[in-house]
Amino acid sequence: MTRVKPDDTVKVHYTGKLKNGQVFDSSLERGPLEITLGKGMLIPGFEKGLLNMQVKEKKTISVPKEEAYGDIITELFHEVEINQLPPDLTPEIGMALMAKNQDGTERHLRITDVKDHSVVLDANHILAGQDLTFDLELVEIL
Repeated sequence: MTRVKPDDTVKVHYTGKLKNGQVFDSSLERGPLEITLGKGMLIPGFEKGLLNMQVKEKKTISVPKEEAYGDIITELFHEVEINQLPPDLTPEIGMALMAKNQDGTERHLRITDVKDHSVVLDANHILAGQDLTFDLELVEIL
């Protein structure tokens, strides 16, 4: 039977969980993820977990933070004046924001602290610093 190799395009169902078992993402409700390996579109640990799988095979993989979204980088925390936020926004800890970079790409931010006249924004990926678990089911090798 054919097994997944580097550069294959595959369809896979997955459920991603944190260490405490909380599900952070799943393809089960929306259909399998179609992805070509080796294109840098997956976290390295997820891609490694797909290698050598066969169609209809299921398995659970553990992905350490180093093969997921990396460590939390303190340089990605920035304090900004509240007046730099949209005027109709009432900042709250945990609130997600979107900012445009100078090159036009978008960056996801989270408010981690609200002070009298400023907020602290975190530009790390929301899963940075976390070891992850994925339940995988290989649906198809294209």
